Formats: sequence, C-alpha cells, structure tokens
Amino acid sequence: MNVFVLAPQENWICDRLVHEWKRHTDTHTSDILKSDIIWLLAGWCWNQIHPDILRQKKVVVTEHHIVPEKFWTQKADMFKIRDQFVDAYHTPNIKTATFIRSLTDKPIHVIPYWLDTDLWFSEDKNHCREIFNIPANKFVVGSFQRDTEGGTRLPKLEKGPDLFVQYLCALNRDDLYVLLGGWRREYICDKLDEHKIPYSKFEQVPIDIVRKMYGACDLYVVSSRYEGGPQAIYEAAATKVPIISRDVGVATEILCENCIVDIPNEVYYPTPEDVEMNFKNVLSFDIKQHKNVFHKMLEEV
Repeated sequence: MNVFVLAPQENWICDRLVHEWKRHTDTHTSDILKSDIIWLLAGWCWNQIHPDILRQKKVVVTEHHIVPEKFWTQKADMFKIRDQFVDAYHTPNIKTATFIRSLTDKPIHVIPYWLDTDLWFSEDKNHCREIFNIPANKFVVGSFQRDTEGGTRLPKLEKGPDLFVQYLCALNRDDLYVLLGGWRREYICDKLDEHKIPYSKFEQVPIDIVRKMYGACDLYVVSSRYEGGPQAIYEAAATKVPIISRDVGVATEILCENCIVDIPNEVYYPTPEDVEMNFKNVLSFDIKQHKNVFHKMLEEV
C-alpha cells in the first residue's frame, strides 16, 4: 500500500505531521501517480491536485476542526464540491465527526493524532527560564498558538484569546508572566499591554526551543472554543507541564477530568497527580505504536 500524503507547505503543524509520518512509516510515496491512496491531511489544499488524479485514486480527507459560524458563510459549498472526490474522512475528535456526519454519507474515522516521543520530554525549569531571561520568581503561563485573524488585530475567536485574557485576570497574581509562541499573536499582546501583564513572545522557533518554552511554564492554558487537537495538549502532557483546557478537540482523550476546566469561569491548578496521569495517557499515542491505527484506517479505505 503506497500512500501519498499532501503537505500544505505552510510551516504549520500539518507539515510536521507529514514529516513524522514519513519518518516513522514505510507506507508512503512522494510520487502521487504511484500511490494507491491520497491522504489530504491538509484538506483545504485538495484543489492543488488535478481532478482526474483524484478520481483515479482512493482519497482520504482529514478535517481537523470546523467552526460552524465560518463554515456556513465561507466553506459549505467547497465541502460539497470536494466531497465528490472523497472516499473517507478522518478527524482527530468526535466533535468534528458529529458535524461532518450531517454533511456526507462517506465513512468517517475518528482517530486522535500521534505524538513523537523522541521530540517531547521534560526539560529543567531553571535552565529554561535562564534561556528566555524569565525571572525565577514568576508564575509563567504558556500559550503557543495563533490568536489573531490574518491581516488584522481582531481576535480569532475559535482560539479563545478573549477567554485566555479573562482567565489571566481571574488568576489575580502579582507574579504573573506570560510566554507566547507562534505567529499572529497581536490580539493577546495588545491585551497584555493593556492589563500591564509582562510577557515574552517567540515566533516559529524550532521544536527544541518550543520544548524549552514548555519547560519554562508553570501552567499551559488551552482556551479555544473549537480545536482539532490541539497538539499543545499532547506536548504539554508529554513534557509534564501542568495544563488545563476547555472541553475541545482531544482534551478528554488525554487530560484527566480535573484538567478539563470551564475557562475563564473556573480557576484550577493541576496537581502532581494530574500531571502524571496526563503523561501516562499521552504515551498511548506514541507514533511508534499509534501509527498502526492509521495503517488500519488506510487499509480499510
């Protein structure tokens, strides 16, 4: 079975997932014409492939997450057009699958993504703080995802940046410090300046630096309204960083019940037992074993 996996070439998480898939499996080909299956892991890039090729092959599309408010105004027609070329869908969480089921009768496979445990592990907190010049006496909250609509300073509401800022204020800590990663963080930066909360921001840094950013954190917060993953849940759990999340994406698959929090209305700090439970849960998604679940999906297609 030869699988051609389409990467978006956007320097985003999908590109990393494609790279990891190729690194850890032998069921892939770079020649689309020699493939048995085309896996559109970046489903929005489907029209980069000629329709005649899509008709000739088995096609799997990954839908990470769908924002209903945007879908019905921008993407519904495109979904219907693309659906005629699709043999099956993959999504990492049941919430997205439920939405897709209302749109198509094609098979839907719900499989959370994998984690490459070779890349994600604990780092020494003091050393990490020194690297980023963060005082040791600060309580550091991390957020490493986009929060601003492109070309504007408006919030990308599905990512919940407004809820994130509200949560920071609810903490009511004089020692608060925020560590931001990723690009398009203008909305949160503006709000942090407004509330006089100190922060540092690092854009599109390599994984070994991101791992140290996790290591510098006392708490990681996922305040999103909609998510496919996010990968931050895997990564924070694997690096043994206390994490809380709204009930989005794969949160219930990895995080213990205590760590799924009504942000910003509920303030909770995970216990060491919570952190260990999250770590134990995430190891079950190690790509070395979890890739077999994806192989089975592709074989069924």
